[in-house]
Amino acid sequence: MKIIQTGQAGSLESQDILITIEKGENQSGLTIEIDSPSKIQYGSRIQKEIKAIAKNLGLETGHIIAVDKGALGFTIKARTEAAIKRACEQLD
Repeated sequence: MKIIQTGQAGSLESQDILITIEKGENQSGLTIEIDSPSKIQYGSRIQKEIKAIAKNLGLETGHIIAVDKGALGFTIKARTEAAIKRACEQLD
């Protein structure tokens, strides 16, 4: 998949996550930035989940910003998938 525009999904409400996907500056690889009050405890798990979803959807380059407010795994998956599809204009 190729990023055409910035894609966003989610909110900053409690137990949600805001995922923003944009073209990376150097277009070499995927970078993931996590902002979460529980980053020390859950940051690596959130990053692994986002990376796995991106890989599964075929996204290899870009910059992903995740602002977590205590989202559960299924919410992270749904928001990440929606943001990627919006960024790549692949709406099903």
